[in-house]
Amino acid sequence: MEQIALNWSPEPHYFSVGELATALRGVFTEYFKDIWVAGEISGVKLYPSGHYYFTLKDESAQIRCVCFKASARYLKFKPQDGVAVLVRGRVDLYDARGDLQLLVEAIEPQGHGALQLAFEQLKKKLEAEGLFAAERKRELPPLPERIGIVTSPAGAVIQDMLHVLERRCPGRHIRVYPAQVQGDGAAEQVAEGIEYFSTSGWADVVIVARGGGSLEDLWTFNEERVARAIAACSVPVISAVGHETDFTIADFVADMRAPTPSAAAEIVICTRESLFERLRAAEHKLLQSVRLKIALLAKALHQVAIDRARLHRTIGRHMQRVDELDYRLREQWREGSAARRRKLDLMAAEVSRLDVRLRFAAARRRLDGAGAAMEQSVRLRLSRAGARLAPLEAHLKQLSPLAILDRGYAIVASGGKIVKSPGDAPLGSELRVRLAQGELGAVVTRSEPPAK
Repeated sequence: MEQIALNWSPEPHYFSVGELATALRGVFTEYFKDIWVAGEISGVKLYPSGHYYFTLKDESAQIRCVCFKASARYLKFKPQDGVAVLVRGRVDLYDARGDLQLLVEAIEPQGHGALQLAFEQLKKKLEAEGLFAAERKRELPPLPERIGIVTSPAGAVIQDMLHVLERRCPGRHIRVYPAQVQGDGAAEQVAEGIEYFSTSGWADVVIVARGGGSLEDLWTFNEERVARAIAACSVPVISAVGHETDFTIADFVADMRAPTPSAAAEIVICTRESLFERLRAAEHKLLQSVRLKIALLAKALHQVAIDRARLHRTIGRHMQRVDELDYRLREQWREGSAARRRKLDLMAAEVSRLDVRLRFAAARRRLDGAGAAMEQSVRLRLSRAGARLAPLEAHLKQLSPLAILDRGYAIVASGGKIVKSPGDAPLGSELRVRLAQGELGAVVTRSEPPAK
């Protein structure tokens, strides 16, 4: 009988490298998807992409870590070699090299030294951005009506602050934004409270307060989210965190730091007595200023009066001088006019004495008598001469060449000689033609001998 060989071993399952890597990634993702790992950072490298690559190690082992840019932007501090930390993330397998790595999502510092490092890193970063600059600090309102407080509603801090505010200046409007000041989510709540007062416009000033504690207890106020909320607040912010020896990032960013929450309540509002004292001091200062102003104006007015009096005296002297010159001018005019009149009178008398008309008048009077007889004799002689002249004048007229000219004849002369024939006036000669009434000028243009 033939025997049959039986193989009871299971059939082998073959994986490709990729399938194995995928299977392992699934296992890691399932069992190691949100774990915390403690260790020391080593070999930190920051790539231009913004991703961090480093190694987390302890005394017995090490694992590669990567923190992508999306997670790195929310880290409390940047990874540095030699810092002990707690890393939260998930285990993954990098297929290309087959390396096991931890995808880091958050890093918490271990111990006071790590926290101090994170504090110094954030402080240096914000200071480089100018958030600590003195020129961006704003003055607190001198007498705020509405005060906003971001703090925990439980505990002695808020009670102490309310007591101080009521004691110093009652009647102020106070609004408390309840926020967790320690632990997970505390930074977000504090930042939201600051942003509420910034956007609502209700408060004149905001106080961010917390009682004392260790560096870990105060870490909420060292978070970048809180610092940037304070810097972006639209109203002045007072940081009142911890005791006088405690310093946080919020203290450097705020417009004013108070050593304690109670001190912040004293800083934000003055007492009624101090307000009245300031009013009295202002009144006294104003009164002194007014008195000084009045004194200066009175002095200036007095000086103006003195200058005006001097001006009047100067004008008076000049007017007196004008009057004097006017008087002298008038006197000189009168004297000159009188002298000229006297001279004129003398000249008139002399002219009268030398006037020939007067002499002729006297002679005329003497001659008037003899003139009448002479006139009669002359008239008689003239009458007789006229009788003899008349026939002679008639005979002369008959013989005068002018009488011939009256009948239409003319006398022609050339060169001062009477022209009697054409030869006496060649062609082109100028002629003077005497008529009975006036003369004519002519030029010889044609010459003919007398007809035979």
